[in-house]
Amino acid sequence: MGETAAVSEAEAANELMRLARAIVKHDRLYHAEDSPEITDAEYDALVRRNAELEAAFPHLIREDSPSRKVGHAVASSPLGKVAHEVRMMSLDNAFSPEEVAEWLARMRRFLNLPEGEPLAITAEDKIDGLSCSLRYENGALVRAATRGDGQVGEDVTPNVAHIPDIPQKLPAGVPEVFEVRGEVYMEKQAFTALNAAQHEAGGKLFANTRNAAAGSLRQKDASVTAKRPLRFWAHGWGAVSELPGSTQAEVVETLKRWGFPVSPLFTRIVGDAADLVAHYDAIGRARPDLPYDIDGVVYKLDRLDWQERLGFVAKAPRWALAHKFPAERAETVVQGIDIQVGRTGKLTPVGRLAPVLVGGVTVTNVTLHNRDEIARLGLRIGDRVVIQRAGDVIPQVVENLTRPKEGGEPRPAYPFPDHCPECGSEAVAEEGEVDVRCTGGLICPAQRTQRLEHFVSRKALDIEGLGEKTIAQFFVLGWLESPADIFRLRQRRSDILALEGWQDKSVDNLLAAVETKRTPDAARLLFGLGIRHVGEVTARDLMKALGDLPSLRTAAEAFHAYRTDNPPTPDEKTSPFKARMDQAAKDMFGVSDQFGAAVAHSLADFFHEPHNVAVWEDLLEQVSPPRYEVKTVASRVAGKTVVFTGKLETMSRDEAKAQAERLGAKAAGSVSAKTDLLVAGPGAGSKMKKAAELGIEVIDEAGWAAIVAEAQEVSGGG
Repeated sequence: MGETAAVSEAEAANELMRLARAIVKHDRLYHAEDSPEITDAEYDALVRRNAELEAAFPHLIREDSPSRKVGHAVASSPLGKVAHEVRMMSLDNAFSPEEVAEWLARMRRFLNLPEGEPLAITAEDKIDGLSCSLRYENGALVRAATRGDGQVGEDVTPNVAHIPDIPQKLPAGVPEVFEVRGEVYMEKQAFTALNAAQHEAGGKLFANTRNAAAGSLRQKDASVTAKRPLRFWAHGWGAVSELPGSTQAEVVETLKRWGFPVSPLFTRIVGDAADLVAHYDAIGRARPDLPYDIDGVVYKLDRLDWQERLGFVAKAPRWALAHKFPAERAETVVQGIDIQVGRTGKLTPVGRLAPVLVGGVTVTNVTLHNRDEIARLGLRIGDRVVIQRAGDVIPQVVENLTRPKEGGEPRPAYPFPDHCPECGSEAVAEEGEVDVRCTGGLICPAQRTQRLEHFVSRKALDIEGLGEKTIAQFFVLGWLESPADIFRLRQRRSDILALEGWQDKSVDNLLAAVETKRTPDAARLLFGLGIRHVGEVTARDLMKALGDLPSLRTAAEAFHAYRTDNPPTPDEKTSPFKARMDQAAKDMFGVSDQFGAAVAHSLADFFHEPHNVAVWEDLLEQVSPPRYEVKTVASRVAGKTVVFTGKLETMSRDEAKAQAERLGAKAAGSVSAKTDLLVAGPGAGSKMKKAAELGIEVIDEAGWAAIVAEAQEVSGGG
């Protein structure tokens, strides 16, 4: 939690927003479209980071939090929808013996059991398949559904009729209603044969056995499913009129008697974490020889009455845990290295491999992460490497097996580019960072459309009518390549009007919205340029100190000259050099509070790049930002530091911070000894506690409104 503890509340809120969007995207790709873009390990890392932040900032948990959701909603499916009577839950994951031990300890604490008392736990291999619920009424199969988002799934009743492992009728004497839950899967050998047939016929190749099973089951035409070699095994249940047993093991044994396949490795263990981990290790050793793919071991508390007492937390039961396996490995040769430029300018090296089969999947690409990782591995084209696959898409290199021959000439290292392969701009890594980034910014094709979207966004120039789709459309047509082009759109009125979906009024509204931004707020314009480290608050601080944009450029160029002429001395350590650069940055930019060399370096890099200067000068020919001035009011919080926490009910957090700034106060993100006032809304947590420990004044939102209301306006210069 050390890294989380260093995150401010505002940073946590922003990261939770980004995580929610990313996880729902990857849930959709995995569960609804069967086309994942990231590995299981990368997805698990996103989920774990989300959980860490929510634990540290419980009052920031979002309504759309991934921790509250299972799978992905069924959308635009040719199959009908089925509402699950009992929600189909997900499982919490563990990746270490310590996490397994903590899970057991949590259950003991919850049930108030004596410490060290052995628990009966069932364990079975976690098959990599598609979750499916089978509803039987009076012994007859009446409906089959996928998990979907846990509450609504897809109706696959006709399709499962073609899976031999699934009984259409149960023996006499079964409960009136019984939903059997399990996994539809495809064995490795069948998967290889299916892909070979698909290749021969020119059809779609499946990435792995899980995608093959999902794609085969989720067919509108059940006759297609009938031709696919699908299997099923049961591991649980949903809605039931009665249970044929009082333990997990008894019910699973009953399912087996009814004709359902269950895991051949299912067992019941009475013991502690060491016993569970020993069984996990044994299954891990057997994993390569199993006819099907698995990605872990599932533990469940055996007693059903204790399961009921433990219940659920968010989207997962407290009484079950998935202990995931580490990634699979294989050896191959690096045949080439390509450099990809991301939307934020990051240069990511990707290794092109001699094709190799890893866990039933043919792998041809591998992420090399960054320049430092290539250096750490001593990697060159032609090297033989060990790769590790943690999921479905791009694996990673874990070891370089190639060593220079003794006494032989060392081969030249891979020359990581110092210029962007997309636009030719300089590519640099800031001090203390490993990522090399293109400095081209708005002129780089790989970054341009996203930078333009940022430029017109609400907190930047806020140009209504220029959304993501419009920017993308105009960019493809060659009308928008830089911010200045936005202000030349009036010359293309007839061209825009000729496009489908545009009318006189919509075109005129767009052009009018653009024209209102000819004299933009200088801080908003600076923030909109997307210069690294220059966020919304930093842009305002810079403009307060410097007053106008030409002065900013002068300061940036002066800092560039200073750092060029004053490199670190031979005996100067990293910290003193950084302190010297920090002080130079403060002196040259005139900003003293929380301003250091990182921002100054970014600005210096920006103005050192001729392409950026051309964009800057072109833009300033189209717009005329007035001198930046801040109107403040006399108030009792002038000169003080204010922190907002909890849920604000009458205003947004941004509005509250703007109010504080107008009152002459500084709005900070975390509580410290320098904090003068804490404004706490409902759900205030750790910040309230820390404020009490430090003796800081705490008021509610109504108290803050009173401070705002009593203030008298005066003018102040920026």
